[in-house]
Amino acid sequence: MTDQIIIEAPKSDPLPLIFDSPHSGARYPDDFDHVLDRALLRRSEDAFIDELYDHVPDQGATLLHALFPRCYIDPNRGLLDIDPAMIDGGWPGESTPSFKLDNGVGLIWRQVKTYGRIYDRLLSQQEVQSRIDCCWQPYHSALSGLFEHFHAKHGFIYHVDCHSMPEWGDETTEDGVTRRADFVLGDRDGTTCEKGFSELIAKTLRDEGYSVLFNEPYKGVELVQRYSDPAANRYSIQIEINRVLYMDEDKITRNERFDALKQSLRKMTQVIADYVSERVV
Repeated sequence: MTDQIIIEAPKSDPLPLIFDSPHSGARYPDDFDHVLDRALLRRSEDAFIDELYDHVPDQGATLLHALFPRCYIDPNRGLLDIDPAMIDGGWPGESTPSFKLDNGVGLIWRQVKTYGRIYDRLLSQQEVQSRIDCCWQPYHSALSGLFEHFHAKHGFIYHVDCHSMPEWGDETTEDGVTRRADFVLGDRDGTTCEKGFSELIAKTLRDEGYSVLFNEPYKGVELVQRYSDPAANRYSIQIEINRVLYMDEDKITRNERFDALKQSLRKMTQVIADYVSERVV
């Protein structure tokens, strides 16, 4: 553990199974210096996702989660997902245009949906680099280290990237103004995960009464893309939970469905753990 991330080790026999929550962090750094109201800024959080999955160490999995907020720096973006126009003097490194970058949600967020711009100033190159060094890099080093450790020991690794999504899309999102499914599973159109594993998760959730879609509108971004390699038995899937299932999006508080969802997730993660356990020799 560092002051920016937490790694919760398995409490039973360790499985080659990692859950990570990159966007549930709510520890806002003193140097953030944002002008957008904090209540609006917090709508960018995948609030309570680390809590919803806090049981997985009891099932033999490792849980990694960030403490810093994603709008400060987003660990689910690559280092090329940076907007030079936000930085005083530009950025000395490379930058690659993208839909998310155009909508202000790159490595360093420019805005939170339609609620407004985060800054009334340009960021310095030094503070951007500091965020990379103090937050982004430790998160990726931890996840990479876990992948290497378990893959070296077992020859395979399963990774579940845990997220939440607003109930509705809007003009800044890939799907536009539409109500989302209860769960969206992202495996980048079948390229990051084993089909049987993905389908087992979908069946388990549907059996619990939830609607499930694959890759619509979220396919998975940096974390599942960077660390997956099915040909080498490295499997990653992203799970997006519709926030209406467990929270009040405006107040950022748990709602009356929170406990029921957590019970369903416990069933899902146990099915996942059993699946992985059966492969361990």
